Amino acid sequence: MKRLAFFLIGTLLWIGCSPTEDSPTPNDPDTTNPVTNGAMGKGQPGVVGTAGVADWDKLSTSEKGRIMGWNALFLHQSVGQDLEEGCKANGYPFDYYGKGDKTDGAASGKGLKGGIFVDVGGIPNGNPSEKIRVFRENATRNKDVLQIMIFKFGYADIMDDNYEKVQTEYKAMIDALRAQSPSLRFVHVTPPLVYSTSSYEGNAAKMKVGQWMKDTFKGTDVIFDLQALEANDGSCQQSNVWRICPDNRNTSADPSDVNGIDTSDGQGHIGKKAGQRISKALLMSIYNAGR
Repeated sequence: MKRLAFFLIGTLLWIGCSPTEDSPTPNDPDTTNPVTNGAMGKGQPGVVGTAGVADWDKLSTSEKGRIMGWNALFLHQSVGQDLEEGCKANGYPFDYYGKGDKTDGAASGKGLKGGIFVDVGGIPNGNPSEKIRVFRENATRNKDVLQIMIFKFGYADIMDDNYEKVQTEYKAMIDALRAQSPSLRFVHVTPPLVYSTSSYEGNAAKMKVGQWMKDTFKGTDVIFDLQALEANDGSCQQSNVWRICPDNRNTSADPSDVNGIDTSDGQGHIGKKAGQRISKALLMSIYNAGR
């Protein structure tokens, strides 16, 4: 009888301590940000704007984790750093990409690569043609592994006197890369805005390029509408020219980890809290490109 009693007690203790569906384990895909597999689907072209934040939040952790198993290259400058910090805060960091690096981290769950043009090619803001050249060279050098490309202009790159030339050169780059790598996916980023709506700051020109991107590529690629997120769908504007909203800027109330606090209305960096929210739409854009 004593042996039977000990057996029954041990059995009850084992049942009480065993995992249940309500007690996730360390291997539960909904608690570990896994890379479920590196397979890509057909993708879902279209514009990802403010609704992309909620759309990302609705995804399961396992679906979100898929983006870490795709080789993606994001080249940008300072506003892109704000976005990278936001992605990191959301649990999906970009690995640093420098001159000569490869976009081959997907197999180890580090597929997202991010770099700034000044590091990769010595290109400062205000020189969009050289940024296009450098991106094309890096995408070509990585054509054997690169699956998703994400190019972002800086807010100093596009003005009234050059936006048409920028569009022509950008389209030529996309066409060349698409011909070279038919399976390559594209995430286009509408150019970031500054706070000032003065004509010499170029927000009107940036809006034209953003609309051109949507009109030109929405049927085949994903467009991350950064302008819509910065301007809260146009609620922040002056004389029909959109501007980055005060609650999205890197102010003393919400400074940027990498870009501090803007000191001029001709700037448009993103605050830390705003960047974490806005970057969810970027992550959703990447997801749509490969889903």
